[in-house]
Amino acid sequence: MEVYVSGAVSGFRKPLVAVAGAALAAPLALAGPAHADAVPYTVTPLKFTVQAGGRSCTVDADLYRPAGVDAAHPAPAVLATNGFGGSKSDGSTDVIGKAFAGRGYVSLVYSGLGFGRSGCLITLDDPAVDGRAASGLIDFLAGTRAADDGTEADYITRDGTGDPRVGMIGGSYGGAIQLATASADRRVDALVPLITWNDLGYALAPNNTGAPAGVSSDTPGVFKWQWTNGFYLMGEGQTVLNPSLDPSRFGSLDCLHFAARACETIRLLNSGRYPADRAAAMLAYARSVSPVSYLSRVEAPTLLVQGQADSLFNLNEATATYRTLKARGTTAKMIWQAWGHSGGQVPGELDLGQGNLETSYVGQRVLAWFDRYLQKKADTDTGPDFAYYRDWQSGYGTAAGVPSLSRKMYLSGDGKLVDNSSKVIRGSRQYTNWPVPTSHSENSLAGIIGLPDPEPYDTKGTYLGWTSAPLTAPLDVVGAPKATLKVVSPKTERVQNSGDAADRLVLFAKVYDVAPDGSRELVNRLVSPVRVPDVTLPFTVELPGIVHRYEAGHRLEFVIAASDTAYFGNRGIKPVTVVSAPEDTGVLELPVVPAG
Repeated sequence: MEVYVSGAVSGFRKPLVAVAGAALAAPLALAGPAHADAVPYTVTPLKFTVQAGGRSCTVDADLYRPAGVDAAHPAPAVLATNGFGGSKSDGSTDVIGKAFAGRGYVSLVYSGLGFGRSGCLITLDDPAVDGRAASGLIDFLAGTRAADDGTEADYITRDGTGDPRVGMIGGSYGGAIQLATASADRRVDALVPLITWNDLGYALAPNNTGAPAGVSSDTPGVFKWQWTNGFYLMGEGQTVLNPSLDPSRFGSLDCLHFAARACETIRLLNSGRYPADRAAAMLAYARSVSPVSYLSRVEAPTLLVQGQADSLFNLNEATATYRTLKARGTTAKMIWQAWGHSGGQVPGELDLGQGNLETSYVGQRVLAWFDRYLQKKADTDTGPDFAYYRDWQSGYGTAAGVPSLSRKMYLSGDGKLVDNSSKVIRGSRQYTNWPVPTSHSENSLAGIIGLPDPEPYDTKGTYLGWTSAPLTAPLDVVGAPKATLKVVSPKTERVQNSGDAADRLVLFAKVYDVAPDGSRELVNRLVSPVRVPDVTLPFTVELPGIVHRYEAGHRLEFVIAASDTAYFGNRGIKPVTVVSAPEDTGVLELPVVPAG
């Protein structure tokens, strides 16, 4: 069946912390008109039978074909799928099909495996399963296979026999699938992953210390229970959200819709116990389905778009992917836009529901990327290597790369954050955790079940803070701050080598912006969870990347907290002392760019 439509773009939702049953994908906006010159197109529902993960399953897709495109007048293709919990017609994924068909691209939009009306289990964008399924759809675009009803696509621009000109775009779960597909199928010509992960082991249980490179630490991290369990319930709830009698979608009674190892990983995280052998297996699995494990095989030019307001997949994840791709010689550029999984949409930012590809900065960059690598317009300017939205000045800042650490501040024994180690006062201070969380950054479940989300707070006696003098000029920070710390915790020393990583010390680092009136802002509510490998040794902490101006008259406050409501915490009570001395003290380093 073909449906004729005019090219109007609609259905992008506004970004939410989360929406029950909705795709956690690129934040979606309100309905709106397409751009003035939209090309009319037809929409044809299609089914494809694929072999994936040892199962035969049906992929449910829609083919958007612009008017005038035929074998004599071919066009490049755009392939896209949904965010986690969504489908091809969830009001977000279909907007991609409409937006690019209206601009002359053939668009094939499909429900990811295990979602919508597509079969198979949810395998977390495993390249050997989800990537292989996507490759089967590229075969259709290449003209080497037909859809189940016999439909063929002989009107896609080709670079050779069996090699269609195809790009991919999508957010979150629909972002990682692009990298997974490109790692398994080198026919993909261009990628635009939005707000996605580098390492699921880090995303679901981050440890911001001990990473040899990127974000991947050898020590199991701190369980991000709200986000992770929200995903788990959404996946297992497909029985209710998208009922189906397709047997390929059913796993077992104790793991209905996920691959078994995914359920095992989530159960281990929830157990709060991480013996060495099981923790190693957990990390190995999480990374096997993550870009960190297969980026060495990705050759397609990649435009990474990551959200600043994102406590699920923070800017550090995109930075790790960007640096890995650049190091292997893959063409890669990166944009830090305002919005992410935690909200942050601002006027003028990319919003396909409003049809603003031509008028938003990110939209223009996406169009230029596809012009260069799908339309093969060699003279197209694809923009700077790195760009970042800044709310204190109109437009985007740009740079040749992510700014380096350039400003040091020191943790003094009197609770001050000073600009020279000679100003450090000798002293020590202590905090201790309670049996329940006593600090709060965010409630990522607020959007699902209507819980209130109070402003970030810390409880006296369960955290330490170091505060700078008022700034004499604005301080613009672009990137991930880093702290070098040493703590004393005799109770932790006695148990940290038990063989269970859960016995090691957990702490949370963060930086507040303190206004002259004393009010505090935790930028984008981001914190840095740490499971300290060995409290007898100094360790470094990489904080989440931010783009923020600390105004003149404001102060910076660096905080180490014992707990956070969004994460699991310490096992048992573990008092912590931080000692400062001019010759040996903690250091906070900031990536500062020139004001303006």
